Amino acid sequence: MSMAPIPATGGCLCGSIRYTVTETPAMSAVCHCRNCQQQSGSAYSVMIAVPLAALQFDAGQPRCYRDTGTSGQPVDRYFCGDCGSPLYSDVAVLPGMAFVKAGTLDDPAWVEPTQALWCDSALPSARLADDITRLPGNPPV
Repeated sequence: MSMAPIPATGGCLCGSIRYTVTETPAMSAVCHCRNCQQQSGSAYSVMIAVPLAALQFDAGQPRCYRDTGTSGQPVDRYFCGDCGSPLYSDVAVLPGMAFVKAGTLDDPAWVEPTQALWCDSALPSARLADDITRLPGNPPV
């Protein structure tokens, strides 16, 4: 992961929700689980993980959809109720962390994922850098 410009800001597509990340991310990853594929409408979801307390909402409040993750544990997926942009996930297997969707950052160019999760369900077309750590499922906790 490149040096994170903290604080980092972001928001949804329509602009009704704005947030600030106040701490350097603990990790950056791509998730290939089927639920992230469906939520993102893509081959995977790119995210940064920060403590929940380091994600502050400056405008608007996201709505929540409770999902049962591929792990079988709850995943709270937060999104804009107006435009539907996925913003972050709160996963039971890694409590206290917010997995912020990198595409919602105002400047996502610094995000360089270092791990790929749930590679067992990766689409054949999903190509990643050779030096990324690949895990068949969740990261070890």
